[in-house]
Amino acid sequence: MRDYDALGLKAGIEIHQQLDTAEKLFCHCPTVLRDVSERTGEFQRYLRATGSELGEIDRAAREEMRLVRKFCYYTYDTVCLVEHDEEPPTPMNPEALEIALTIAKMLGMTPVEHVHTMRKVVIDGSNTSGFQRTALIALSGALPGGCRVETICLEEEAAQRVEGDTFSLDRLGIPLVEITTAPCMRNPEEVARVAAYIGMVLRSTGRVKRGLGTIRQDINVSIANGARVEIKGVQDLDLIIEVVRREVERQTNLLEIRDALRERGARVDQNVVDVTDLFSGTNSSILKKARSILALRLCGFAGLVGREIQPDRRLGSEFSDYAKKCGVGGIFHTDELPAYGVTAEEVARLREHLGAADEDCIVIVAAGKERAGCAIEQVMTRARMALEGVPEETRKMLEGGSTAYMRPLPGAARMYPETDVFPVTIEPGFWESIPVPELLTDRAARFVSEFGLSEDLARQVAFSERLPLFERAVAAGVRPALAARTLLATCRELARDGVEVDRVTGDEMLALLSAVEAGRAAKEAIPEILTELALTPQESGVTPEERVDAAIQRVAPAVSAADVEAVVRRVVAERDGFARERGMAALGPLMGVVMKELRGSVDGKVVSEALRRELERLIS
Repeated sequence: MRDYDALGLKAGIEIHQQLDTAEKLFCHCPTVLRDVSERTGEFQRYLRATGSELGEIDRAAREEMRLVRKFCYYTYDTVCLVEHDEEPPTPMNPEALEIALTIAKMLGMTPVEHVHTMRKVVIDGSNTSGFQRTALIALSGALPGGCRVETICLEEEAAQRVEGDTFSLDRLGIPLVEITTAPCMRNPEEVARVAAYIGMVLRSTGRVKRGLGTIRQDINVSIANGARVEIKGVQDLDLIIEVVRREVERQTNLLEIRDALRERGARVDQNVVDVTDLFSGTNSSILKKARSILALRLCGFAGLVGREIQPDRRLGSEFSDYAKKCGVGGIFHTDELPAYGVTAEEVARLREHLGAADEDCIVIVAAGKERAGCAIEQVMTRARMALEGVPEETRKMLEGGSTAYMRPLPGAARMYPETDVFPVTIEPGFWESIPVPELLTDRAARFVSEFGLSEDLARQVAFSERLPLFERAVAAGVRPALAARTLLATCRELARDGVEVDRVTGDEMLALLSAVEAGRAAKEAIPEILTELALTPQESGVTPEERVDAAIQRVAPAVSAADVEAVVRRVVAERDGFARERGMAALGPLMGVVMKELRGSVDGKVVSEALRRELERLIS
């Protein structure tokens, strides 16, 4: 167990949450996601970074420009020329601004007087314009435990990557809030708690999108003598703790490697050597097809380039990440050779050719001449950083919680004013008029006290996407326990069995629950009726109530009291010996038999009472 206080861990988070608005942030297109098979066209574009007001190009953007890339964008009948970056944006979506201000108020923040939209340079292909529009909304909020929220911004969502350099424009422009905390967290568990709390606040509004990809966490981590590193795209709350742990492990190992390199007097050779001819007869498939093979000697690095710094990640992986920015597939280094078709004899010739001592490591890059030259320079840059310790970086999360280099941390040159969008004034009266929604945690506590639900069930309901439907059902007179069990447990069990419960509309679900309360259907028949509704195509002109009544008649038609009595008498008579021997203890087993025959058409309480009367008659 690491002592995070002794390590000087500081962490902060940036939470990005899509808002559930009817229209996008800077155009009137709907905020619906489409399948790529529905695309109506596509176009290609090259992107270059623009300079700031002072003419400076942001360092992160400059890194992205090392490799010239042609991006492809899928278009749909639900996107417009704004997403294409062929038409100026419309004014900021007032609904999105109101939701952002609601969240700010819930976090105890102070709104800015005038909302100014800025351009944030992004040329990784995720924005057709080469920038993301973002606006500061509020400052300085409080969180339980003493941590603070620094800012909340309103942004346009990026395009969704389909694969490689191909993007889908359906997501581009969906309103997004970015909530940034201070670096006030001191251990991985605290980071997870703060992220969970902010996520709960966001869902409490009832106006944010739900589902995978609608909320993402970026985590900023540093330790004493390390550096601030931003880890992008952590979507799973359960992985936050592991991500922070692994970043602390990475920085700790990099500092230990730095100390070992300094103790050895290590250095990076300035000479890049062309060793293409040295591998002219190689059996390595990668080296054989390369037009250029370049080598770099890292003096005193032997054994450290291959050292693991995170699970499945080594210092050599860091070198490779930097090299890949030039379009190469990766690197080879002598800490891992002979391997990949490279023989021990070839390694010996390589070491002799470069004059490498036993304590030296050699890195080789194989590609076209231009890309190989770019990649070996990147390796040289990253190797020099190893002598200093931990570089400031933006990194992406990998499966399991380890991370890989993306780009340098952006600087001030990344942002410049958006001249196509007018500022928006937040009037004091408008700010004061914004209501503060009830927190989901408070709502769960209320469900316990008002409805008598268990704490666990109340919390499940409060945090469920079906919460609005639950509240509609209760308002319509449905028993809270029945509504909660149906919307959560029953629907979940049916979904596990392959029933497409999502095809049943909220109005149909409400009509079914109302039918049960009215005695037109038994609660035991709910699973079968829901299954029937999910399987039956909807017809135009048919109301939800009519669909539900038809489903009830098909799978669980009403049974009269006389019919129930008849079935009970027959079942007991057929099992006369068993009933006489067990007496009233036979009620449970016989109950299952009767309910199966009646196919859930009658409330279990009615059947139980009829069985009890028949058994008492038989015994007496």
